[in-house]
Amino acid sequence: MPNDEATIPLVDLAKQSRLIRDEVLQRMARVIDAGRYILGAEVEEFEKVFANYCQVSHCVGVANGTDALHLALRALKIGSGDEVITVGNSFAATAFAIAYTGAQAVFVDIDPNTYNIDPNLIEEAITARTKAIIPVHLYGFPAPMHEIMDIARRHGLRVIEDCAQSHGAEIDGVRCGSFGDIGCFSFYPGKNLGAFGDGGGLTTKDPDLADQLHLLRNYGQRVKNQHDLLGYNCRLDTIQACVLLTKMQYIERWTEQRQQVARWYAEELADTSLALPRDQLGYRHVYHLYVVRHPERDALLARLAKNKILGGIHYPNPLFKSQP
Repeated sequence: MPNDEATIPLVDLAKQSRLIRDEVLQRMARVIDAGRYILGAEVEEFEKVFANYCQVSHCVGVANGTDALHLALRALKIGSGDEVITVGNSFAATAFAIAYTGAQAVFVDIDPNTYNIDPNLIEEAITARTKAIIPVHLYGFPAPMHEIMDIARRHGLRVIEDCAQSHGAEIDGVRCGSFGDIGCFSFYPGKNLGAFGDGGGLTTKDPDLADQLHLLRNYGQRVKNQHDLLGYNCRLDTIQACVLLTKMQYIERWTEQRQQVARWYAEELADTSLALPRDQLGYRHVYHLYVVRHPERDALLARLAKNKILGGIHYPNPLFKSQP
């Protein structure tokens, strides 16, 4: 069933956009009047606001979340012959970004209660070629970063957080995107913080990494037409920065609304055969998705669709079974 035919759609982007339409258009009008569409002042303003939100000193806006992951790997000098530990139940971008560098993704199984990487299985996957770990904070619930960072320190590994679904998620008051060397965010329209098109960002506390990321996103240029390294064209555009700046004023309110809906679901579905998301002391779940398990999944989805309630499977084809 198409999303727009459902009485209760899986995602309703228009509903949220209507709430902020006038504010966004005012910001966009200023950009149009100034004619500064690429790396305008709003991009840097958003980067500062989002860095502060993520409890780091630097944010680098890029074209999408996949570029964020790719540039993070490049900045950390990961390439051909290297191995990067991650999970096989994420979106394809996580593994694709590793492949773009020539490195090999090594998949580690998950904790079935959280859907995130099982830290107890990481060390057995480490080899002499392992250079980094990419934990994915899937569905809005943080991966166990204290344990992951401890493993990384013991083995001299870099950590890149895939935060595409975890804007504002926390462990003990510390935001996702601030634990590892680099945090990678997607601002795809359906995310908790979404643009009106594609967008992405990287967060870091390391000024040298931030400098490398700024170069990588813009053809390796510090000065126009002077290329210090092999870079890319993957900048966050100014129009999308306008949207994101506006939404930053509302993200905490929207997150609290998601959490309230999740509490309602937990109360109403407590006595069913569904396996529901679990809370964990000290962890802040931001509920990008409310993910459940059921022994008759397809029949449940069909029944929901019959009642014009749209559900989905995230993700139907696990990465370790995908081609190439």
